[in-house]
Amino acid sequence: MSKKNLREIARQKRKRRIRKRIFGTEQCPRLSVFRSAKHIYAQLVVDTTGSTILAASTLSPEIRVDIGDLKKGDAAKKVGEWIGRKAAEKNIRKVVFDRNGFL
Repeated sequence: MSKKNLREIARQKRKRRIRKRIFGTEQCPRLSVFRSAKHIYAQLVVDTTGSTILAASTLSPEIRVDIGDLKKGDAAKKVGEWIGRKAAEKNIRKVVFDRNGFL
């Protein structure tokens, strides 16, 4: 098995272990983050209904304008700021962070 597959299997194990303890509600939704090689995705999820309240990524048109040619870390900060601002507009003050198995 290749090294890449072993890393992905280890990440999936961490993800399952984390998700056993994390649960999002209406008052305190789960902030789920996914990182690909080029982009970062974040969404606020209510696990009781299985619905997504907010979603943002480096591919979103509103954010893409601000990002331009920033590095991945700086682009991730912009995505976080945007989703935080939109969550505050919806009176969401607390979230449960789900790192999705990423270190």
